[in-house]
Amino acid sequence: MVIEKRINEDVSVSWHAMSSTDVVEELETRPENGLTSEEVEKRREKYGFNELQEAPPTTFLELLWAQINSFVIYMLLGAAIISALLGDYTEAIAIMAIVVLNAVMGIIQESRAEAALAALKKLAAPEASVLRDGHRVSVPTAELVPGDIVFLEAGNYIPADIRLLEAVNLRID
Repeated sequence: MVIEKRINEDVSVSWHAMSSTDVVEELETRPENGLTSEEVEKRREKYGFNELQEAPPTTFLELLWAQINSFVIYMLLGAAIISALLGDYTEAIAIMAIVVLNAVMGIIQESRAEAALAALKKLAAPEASVLRDGHRVSVPTAELVPGDIVFLEAGNYIPADIRLLEAVNLRID
């Protein structure tokens, strides 16, 4: 979903700096009834789904290349080759062991980081309470569109980039 709306395709809107009334006018929505089903479909076609585009998963070879593609590793590999050519095999093996250990630890760390990001993504709000066709309904967050009137209650995750129109006793953690 496009997070920032453009006016005349040239000027970016600073939603936080606009009054609630101006935001409602700009998004052509109605706080008392929300969007109609037809308008939701039009906006979904225009802006797409409310989802972050995922990068393709990193392959093992890409992770390995990222670990060994550095100047320091090239220096160590050069030192290992020179040591081996000079007949100091113990030193060459020790240097290669350090390079391999570094690569293995880096790959493990990167894999854990990707797993942590995947776990964080699962924490995203699965559904949002919105006003559509004059009724409060629950929809998957991926189906939110610009102009949806979203209801938040205590303990809710914020399902998308939103502009608060009204708040009572708002506290943010």
